[in-house]
This record gives sequence, C-alpha cells and structure tokens, in this order.
Amino acid sequence: MMLDDIIKERIKKIHQLKKLGIDPYPEKTKRQFTIAEVLNNFASWSKNKKKIIIAGRIWSLRGHGGVMFCDIKDETNKLQLVLKSDILGTEKVKHFEKYFDLGDFVEAQGTLFITKRGEKSLLINDFHLLSKSLRPLPKAWFGLEDAEERFRRRYLDLLENEEVKKRFIWRSQIITNIRNFLNKQGYLEVETPILQTVYGGANANPFLTKLDALKIKLYLRIAPELYLKRLLIGGFEKIYEIGKNFRNEGMDREHNPEFTMIELYSAYQTREDLMKLSEKLIKNLVRSLNKEIDNSYILQKLWPRIDFEEFLTKQIGLTFKDQKNSWLKKAQELGVENINPKDSVEKIADLIFKKLRTTIKNPTFIINQPLTISPLAKQNPQNPQKTLRFLLVINGWEIANGFSELNDPLDQKERFLMQAKLKKEGDKEAHPQDQDFIEALEYGMPPAAGLGIGIDRLVAVLTHAPSLKEIIFFPFMKPK
Repeated sequence: MMLDDIIKERIKKIHQLKKLGIDPYPEKTKRQFTIAEVLNNFASWSKNKKKIIIAGRIWSLRGHGGVMFCDIKDETNKLQLVLKSDILGTEKVKHFEKYFDLGDFVEAQGTLFITKRGEKSLLINDFHLLSKSLRPLPKAWFGLEDAEERFRRRYLDLLENEEVKKRFIWRSQIITNIRNFLNKQGYLEVETPILQTVYGGANANPFLTKLDALKIKLYLRIAPELYLKRLLIGGFEKIYEIGKNFRNEGMDREHNPEFTMIELYSAYQTREDLMKLSEKLIKNLVRSLNKEIDNSYILQKLWPRIDFEEFLTKQIGLTFKDQKNSWLKKAQELGVENINPKDSVEKIADLIFKKLRTTIKNPTFIINQPLTISPLAKQNPQNPQKTLRFLLVINGWEIANGFSELNDPLDQKERFLMQAKLKKEGDKEAHPQDQDFIEALEYGMPPAAGLGIGIDRLVAVLTHAPSLKEIIFFPFMKPK
C-alpha cells in the first residue's frame, strides 16, 4: 500500500471511531507504572495477580482472530501485550484488530504472566486508544537509513535507534555532572545576555538582528566572556555559565552555527590552575561513563603541555621568524581554506594548526598562543609576543580554550585598537572594540583565569560520535 493510501485509511478509521463515540486523542490516561517498573517487579506482581495499567506506543502487531500479540514501548522498555477473545470478548478483539495500528498509543490493563515461549507479558482485560498515528513508523514502511533524513527527522531517529537515544541520555548526564562538579568546587552558575549591542569574547563572525522597540541592531553572542568578566569586576570570584552561543561560520563535523558552551572564571587563579581543573573535570566525566564507554586513553596520569609554535615547527619546520610567503605556501600545500594573503603570520599559523591538530589523539594542552590571535589573554612574561593561553585537544578535537585573563585596561585598549586595524585589513573575525568593557576594567578586575569548554565537542569525544550532528538533537541543516 502506498503511503498516501495508508494515511487516508487511518484518517478514515479516526472518523469511524468518532462515530462510535470514541475520542482518538483523549486528554487523560490511568497509567500507573512505566514498563521498567513493571519488569522490575514482575516476579511478585505476576505471582499475586496484581492488576496494573500501563501505556505505550504499539511497536508490533501479530496474530488474528481469537488471540493477538502486541509489543508496546515507552521511554523505559518494551513489553508484550496478549489479547484473548475468551477474556475480552470476540468483538473487542476484533475492534482492536480493526482500529489499532503500528505507532498508535494504547493504554492497557491486565495481569502479568509468562507465555509458553517464556516471554514476560501482560494479559489484557481492558484497553483504550490514547493517540492515533496517521503515518506508519519507518521500520514498517521504508526505514530511516539516510543520515541526512535521520538528522532532519530526529524524532524518528530516536524511535528507531536505541544507540542514538543513549547518546543523548549521556549528553544530559555529562552536563549534569559538570554542574555538580563545579557547584562542589564553589562556583556559582550565572546568566548573561545572548542579545548584545557589541559582540565579543572570541574571534568569530556574528549573527546580526535588530530590536524594533529601540530601532537598534543587535548581535547574537559569540561568547559570554566579557559579561562574565564584568561579574568578576562586580565582586563574584568563581562563576560559570552554560548556554548557547552563535557563530555565523561554516558547517562541518566540528561546527554548528548554534552550539552549547560552558565558560567559567576564577579570581586569583592562573592558567595552570584551570588546566588542572579541566583535566580533573574531564577525567571525572570519563569515570562516570566508564562502565558504558571505554575512554581509558583520557585517564593517563598527566596531560602534556606543548608550546604552540614548537608544535608547528615540529610538524612543518617553520617558526614565526620565517617569511609570510613560506607560511602561505605551506598552508596551500596542506589544503588550508579561507587564507587571506593579508593575514598575519600568526593568523595563518592558527589556521594551519586547526588542520594539524587532528593528528593529536591523547589529551594535550597546546600553550603559549601568539598575542595577535589572543586579544583577551595576558602576555607571557617570558615572551611578550605570546600569551598565557592554552587549548585542550583530545582525539583531534579542540575541546577547551583558556588563559590567564588580561586585566590591564591600558593593554586591553591597545589590543582592541590592534584588532580594529586587522579588521580594516580584511580580517572578518577580528575582535571588535568594547568601550563599556574597557570602562569596567578601569574600575579594577582581580587577577583571574577563564576557561571555555565546547559541550557539543566534549560529548562527541566522550561518546565516540563521528560528528556534532550525532549529539545535537536538531542540528542545522541545509534547506531542502
């Protein structure tokens, strides 16, 4: 039967049910237990002939006439229902066979028993339709094998693939564990604006919108950093925010225009303190998932620190003293995209690094990034052209970015001016000037360190997902 014919047939059933005085979409159910609760108590409840009421989606239908078998699923598990005409009556079994289809939601009342084949089941003495589905489930019709269709219709993907569902449960557990870990460390969770008049906190291209009430343009935040630092200035010492950021950039396995991050800031702490904190946090997350996923490589004793320039020199034989043409040539050889000949050597080096970091499997801190690509980080006193910054790379993914925070308002102002110059020269991702933030800094900000962790990327690494699309419920997709 064609799909359109199936839908027409099910709509016809809805009209017939209404004529019989049956609401195909009732408001209430008398469900008492989840299927998991039923299975956990199966031995005692079946022995005592306890009457129970459960509900779920019909997953399979078989049999006809005097006996029918029906598997239903809820969020927790699956259970077989058995309908017998000598208990329900012939007419009621025929009613079920005629009007109930795969995908419908049903409420079932009965007692538990084990069939001759040894399957735990519910022998039904009453049932009610809870929701009539119009479209057949993919497994019964055409399957859901195309990856793009899986992402576009995630609701079906979740129904069909337990592994997909399990990944999203892990994601929720990871975020909960992050919160619990930081709360125990004395951090306070805060919220800062998503709509901003001046975007900042990262080098990225923003989304632009407008506020009709004030007739001004606004940006969706690319990072919460500058507002969180204002809270440090305001007297908070240990804060974090988990929320959405937005960057108007390309889409690939590591990038989605809308993504989830955690940023945290600690007064009176350093880059080294937050490297230790991030290592402790992520190892704690690995241990919490250890029974289900093998991430033993992350639990090595101490994650190494490698200088940014030294890593590149070892990989491609260039240093920051080499001519720009040499860097441009190497970038071209490596197939690096979005290179602007006007870019600084350091910017080109950063793009090359993004290409080469895929070779790093074990957790590694890449430290001492150049000043020109780190406008919010403190200078490295041992080399003023570098900063007290770090990136954490795990299995080729850039997971975290952190640094000892720049709290010198005069230096910060100079950095913003330098970024403005880069923007004029064509760097679309150069950091804009934020005069209000400079003014806030002038009141004094304590020495502090900050850390940003990409939640989506971290979840992808910890759950062995090949792409962010696998761990974002509804990733952005190109319109059909």
